[in-house]
Amino acid sequence: MTPRTWVILGDKRGDNGQVETIVDALGWPVEHRFVQPLPQWVYGKPRYRPTLEHLDPARSDALEAPWPDLILTVGRRPSMAALWVKAQSGGRTKIALVGKPSGLLDAFDLVIASGENQMPPLPNVLVTALPFMQVAEDAVRESAEAWAPRLAGLPRPLVAFLVGGETNPFVMDERVAHGLVAEAKRVVADGGTPYITTSRRTTADVVAVLERDLPPEARLFTWSADAPPEDNPYRALLGSADAFVVTGDSISMQVEVARLRKPLAIFPLPAGRFGAPDLWRRRFASWLNNPRCTTPTDRWRQRLARAIYRIDYFKLFSATRDFQAFHRLLIDHGLAVWAGEPLTEPAGELPGDLSVAVERVRAFFPEAGSGTA
Repeated sequence: MTPRTWVILGDKRGDNGQVETIVDALGWPVEHRFVQPLPQWVYGKPRYRPTLEHLDPARSDALEAPWPDLILTVGRRPSMAALWVKAQSGGRTKIALVGKPSGLLDAFDLVIASGENQMPPLPNVLVTALPFMQVAEDAVRESAEAWAPRLAGLPRPLVAFLVGGETNPFVMDERVAHGLVAEAKRVVADGGTPYITTSRRTTADVVAVLERDLPPEARLFTWSADAPPEDNPYRALLGSADAFVVTGDSISMQVEVARLRKPLAIFPLPAGRFGAPDLWRRRFASWLNNPRCTTPTDRWRQRLARAIYRIDYFKLFSATRDFQAFHRLLIDHGLAVWAGEPLTEPAGELPGDLSVAVERVRAFFPEAGSGTA
């Protein structure tokens, strides 16, 4: 008999996709509950606690007894609802959270966080190499076919530049734009075509430099909220480009390329005025929270990390992100190179973390097995 399982999701498709990946691999029947926040909490952040007060009941599915045995969830607002359900069940409901929690780490039975998240080495934390986001390969293929006439005459290799935007502690300024232009010129010198796409986070000064200085052989799509979706080449490039250069701020774009097994170069971003100390904070967190536990020093570091977690009220070291650590992970796994290095086919295999995560969830209910009810 499989446990009664709820999947509580919000409106972020990328986050939801990670949970659905686990659901598909788990092989259990589930009941979906979709929740939507009140208008003031669509962009605002409600105080993190077990509650439903931040949800719009008119646009959310009902959360009522009988309570589930297990909840799979992701994100700040859905996980607050999951914690409320657990409280109503008297603590009986197990919660598996995908992604870094916004607080109350000890309240979750399992936290599944990918490699950029520097989580304390606790028994209820599972750190995976890559997020479980999957590429919609059918949609990518359809877009590539639709765009084939527009891309057919471009000299190869076609190198897609996927440009994100500012994310602490990094900045995206004219230095970055000039670096991207230099990389594009290198592609042209090798006989290829650079195709640059920006995002809604790309700053105006970067766009201005790209529009002015890119070589005439390059193609540029500037993101706009008013642009028809069919004019955005992003998905078509995922299916058609021979290689990719992705700015270091966007883990999701890096993961999409890696999962498509395409050549990937990471374009690092510089730190801002106060970014250097912040980088050192994140690096220390990465060192602190990832002991291999093979030596007495490693075991001492594990104890230190757990102790710091207990007193780290602002979570400066116990729940932060280290983008550079994630970049190194991709490179160490043979899935990426640094921008400026030769773009080659990925030499490494994708980590098989999904099966580990699924087994951790199943371990809560050993009598359930892996089949459906």
